[in-house]
Amino acid sequence: MSINITKLDERHITQSAEVIRQSFKTVADEFGLTIKNAPTNAAFLQDYKLLEDLSSGIAMFGLFENSTQVGFMALKQKDSNTFYLEKLSVLPAYRHNGYGRLLLNYAKDYVKSLQGNNISIGIIYENKILLKWYEAYGFEITDIKQFSHLPFTVCYMSIGI
Repeated sequence: MSINITKLDERHITQSAEVIRQSFKTVADEFGLTIKNAPTNAAFLQDYKLLEDLSSGIAMFGLFENSTQVGFMALKQKDSNTFYLEKLSVLPAYRHNGYGRLLLNYAKDYVKSLQGNNISIGIIYENKILLKWYEAYGFEITDIKQFSHLPFTVCYMSIGI
């Protein structure tokens, strides 16, 4: 079995968007998220939006098992030090194989290569399993916010590298 992480381009948009939607659907289902109450949730991502993000300079990476894309992440540079990790996802059938950790390790190496020293994320605070997973990796909570337009609390986390 061959596992690799590749920087993506516009040829990968359709497949990447599908990986993201399928991956985030499990969370949307668990927390009762719909396109009406959480329209910007990645479970409802439109291909064109992902293409817009890519065109704006957001770096996107796919994790491939053999030739099948099973994971995704995006890194958006906030400033010279901080990068936002977005849409980290692994297809449900491929979870618990260490692929999320591989993506996080790749993100750290990529940010270091650009002289960055911090990665920040935002997750659903009520998703305690995911929260504990990021904490076990070394992320720390930096803020917790409730937004009136969202049916969940947003937890901001970061890790120094």
